Amino acid sequence: MNNTKSTIQNSHALSLDDQQRIRSAFFISDGTAITAETLGRAILSQFDSVPFETRVIPYVDTLERADEAVRQINAIYERDGVMPLVFDTIVKPEIREEINSANACNLDIYEGLIGKIAEEIDEEPGGDVGHSHAGVDSESYKSRIDAVHFALDNDDGGRTRHYENADIILIGVSRSGKTPTSLYLALQFGIFAANYPLTEEDLFCDNDLPKALKPYKHKLFGLNIDIERLVRIRNERRAGSKYASYSQCQQEMRAIQGIYISQGIPNLDVSEMSVEEIATRILQISGLKRRIG
Repeated sequence: MNNTKSTIQNSHALSLDDQQRIRSAFFISDGTAITAETLGRAILSQFDSVPFETRVIPYVDTLERADEAVRQINAIYERDGVMPLVFDTIVKPEIREEINSANACNLDIYEGLIGKIAEEIDEEPGGDVGHSHAGVDSESYKSRIDAVHFALDNDDGGRTRHYENADIILIGVSRSGKTPTSLYLALQFGIFAANYPLTEEDLFCDNDLPKALKPYKHKLFGLNIDIERLVRIRNERRAGSKYASYSQCQQEMRAIQGIYISQGIPNLDVSEMSVEEIATRILQISGLKRRIG
């Protein structure tokens, strides 16, 4: 069975406490697992004080493969002593039930939605694998997958050479919600979204944009966040540091708002919004048209 593993963590070396607190998460599907992984990672990114060791298990489309997945999950439970998180997008009830038998916190992405729809329209779902893509033309599905790959490849300013292909480039200070918003725009709407964090070096340059962003000023969209909320989020990552101090967060937010104003960049306060609300408002404000959905 295909099984890929990675660790979500910050760029700094994990402390001993962090290593002891690491949690495990699985992304499981009867298909490619792209949807489960993308949504799962977007959700986990909200808990940035906790490092996650992640595993992807695609094509769990038989009971035999489900049994093998359960064995892997239970082995991690035995190793860690705490239940791993399991994000799945499995359609067939009998396979989903088998996965749910594992010693894990099961987060079934489809089950709640399908059950509510079935109750509302008084019709039982077919339960056939692959129906999550039925009724969606192959070009539309390809656009969704390409958008997700683009968001992952152009996350956090790591690459800028493909910005000419971006529909939108989210900018903001560190920990303002750029990554989950980029992924949600990609997965739900097929939007090619890159994101670029404005660092201390970028912010205190007389309200000017970084050189890498200047050619794409018309694609930029800024995220704002309440200072006290930003302080809390950063302290979960690096408690007691200058990076997480109120004065540093205040200076950065004042500086970035100056850039937004002087450069005429549309922006949004995301402090009290869910990622779904943020993405929808961005489309409304920017006038960007969804590629799918």
